[in-house]
Amino acid sequence: LEQLTVTSSAKRFLRETAKWCKLLSIAGFIGIGLMLIIALFTGTMVDLLQSSVQKPLPNGLSIATSITYVLMAIIYFFPMYYLFQFSKYMKNALLMKNDDTLEKAFEMLKAHYKYIGVLTIITISLYVFFMFIMLMGVL
Repeated sequence: LEQLTVTSSAKRFLRETAKWCKLLSIAGFIGIGLMLIIALFTGTMVDLLQSSVQKPLPNGLSIATSITYVLMAIIYFFPMYYLFQFSKYMKNALLMKNDDTLEKAFEMLKAHYKYIGVLTIITISLYVFFMFIMLMGVL
């Protein structure tokens, strides 16, 4: 059995971190809600745009845009969920002085950063792939 003492300063830092994580996750959930609202009204916005431009817009633009916003909302949901769960568990762990709840809080924080890390690797890989495709088109 390993022992790790969490000092009062560390508890204070963790409590403050949990509060900021809760704020950021709630702001993220609001952003997700806005993405879904935009996805719902994209058709109307594209129709309004269509009437104000001289060139016709591509068919399926509103559907493609809606799908993109829904996918972005789904992708963004999970890290916000993990961050919110970290905040909740950390607050409870510090309040109840429960090691199992503290462990669950850190598990949620790990899941958050693991998700963000994988998403970053995927994003960088896509950038490299598209740059390669662009270079092949130029050559």
